[in-house]
Amino acid sequence: MTEEIDILMEMATERMDKTITHLEHELIKIRAGKASPGMLEGVMVDYYGSMTPLQQVANVNTPDPRTIAIQPWEKTMIEPIEKAIMAANLGFNPENNGEIVRINVPPLTEERRKDLVKQAKKEAEDARISIRTIRRECNDELKKMKKDGLGEDLEKDAEAEVQKLTDQYSKVIDEHLSKKEKDILTI
Repeated sequence: MTEEIDILMEMATERMDKTITHLEHELIKIRAGKASPGMLEGVMVDYYGSMTPLQQVANVNTPDPRTIAIQPWEKTMIEPIEKAIMAANLGFNPENNGEIVRINVPPLTEERRKDLVKQAKKEAEDARISIRTIRRECNDELKKMKKDGLGEDLEKDAEAEVQKLTDQYSKVIDEHLSKKEKDILTI
């Protein structure tokens, strides 16, 4: 039975890791005033008829904290890249000089910063809910194991271990959120 508990714990840890990875991915998309290539993650460009991620058709970098520069690997891609950025509805106005597409990232207003903090808190709460769901599913599985002959002491120890894991991952979520909040509110 302890082997089954170990497998259950391993699966729970794996799922919680995935939740944290997802949270990190979502927080990157929330812009914090400084330009970052991550802001354009998810932008899909029409590359000869197939929708392709922007990072696969161009080099995206930030020459300074207020500018994103997109250097297409083919000059013919400048216009489709501009269209894709506009279509992504990120609130950016791309400009091109025939060689490079530039995006000037406007400074955030106080109201916009507060909205972004709310958005970050929502993502963190979604992650917390996910972690708690994993905990509940593990505890349900442990109850089934108890019915199938798992000792009460082993069940209680495993439940405590699941709770410890839950607390540990909740703390990681809080750290990510406070870091992102600080990022957003720093002018």
